Amino acid sequence: MIVDVSTRLAAPPEKVWEYVQTPRLLQHVAAPLLIFRSCERDGFPDTWSPGPHRVWMFAFGVLPLGPQTVGIEIGPNENGVYRVRDNGSGLLAKTWDHHIIIKPDGAGTHYTDHVRVEAGLLTLFVWAFASVFYRWRQMRWRALVRRGFRY
Repeated sequence: MIVDVSTRLAAPPEKVWEYVQTPRLLQHVAAPLLIFRSCERDGFPDTWSPGPHRVWMFAFGVLPLGPQTVGIEIGPNENGVYRVRDNGSGLLAKTWDHHIIIKPDGAGTHYTDHVRVEAGLLTLFVWAFASVFYRWRQMRWRALVRRGFRY
């Protein structure tokens, strides 16, 4: 099932792109619905590198949802459009194929989260959660931009 949510951010695409490449941004926009903890020895890197990153997910910071693979793929910048893909999976969602598309929109940015989820019998539940989660993330994005990217 597909979730496709877009918003306008009052910041240049280059600035949005700079932030979207950081685990710190993920932690901020996901909280408190989801908390991610790195399984890697040195914790999260300052910026995402291509490849798999293992994390533990917690709903509301306390309910363990198990390990998840965040599979980062960074697309080329084509005509000012930035793309990143998290081709992830985990215990609940066997497929969590998340695409972030960042493109110019006047003086700001058109930001899209497009995700395909597959979770067997739990697909409808996971899709419903993802629908709320991505709207929440975008609300947190807009608030962060309004604060001048101050966490």
